[in-house]
Amino acid sequence: LVAGAFGGIALRSAWATAGLGITTTIIAGPTELGEVEVKSESEINEVEFKTKGTSDVYVVYNKIAPGGHTGWHSHPGPSIVSVVSGQATEYRDDSPDGVVHEAGTAFVDEGGDHAHMVVNEGSTDLVLVAFQIIPLGATRRIDHDAP
Repeated sequence: LVAGAFGGIALRSAWATAGLGITTTIIAGPTELGEVEVKSESEINEVEFKTKGTSDVYVVYNKIAPGGHTGWHSHPGPSIVSVVSGQATEYRDDSPDGVVHEAGTAFVDEGGDHAHMVVNEGSTDLVLVAFQIIPLGATRRIDHDAP
């Protein structure tokens, strides 16, 4: 029982907010973006994009070593994340199971009040490039305790 309790404490510490084995480079930003309303349609897809007020835009490059992770965090706005290489497993505090995102795919983190963590459970480096839109002057990343 005591070993299990200490194991749980150790696991919680291992998944705390600080990232492990991650290098983050801000490629661009904060870059100011005014209000935008765009609608694009083709035979195979439709995209609608709208902002209200002024936002900051970031392009962020993350490289995560095997066994590494981002730490639990949130963003005050949405991120579109491209998995350039490796395999990303995304964990969210509002879902018990991780979702795997393969190289050559992208996923969206809608931002807001949920926390998430991306883990490299593979054997090669994981490279992610994120396009983020957040409220003007807001903190880009908000660290959270492990759920």
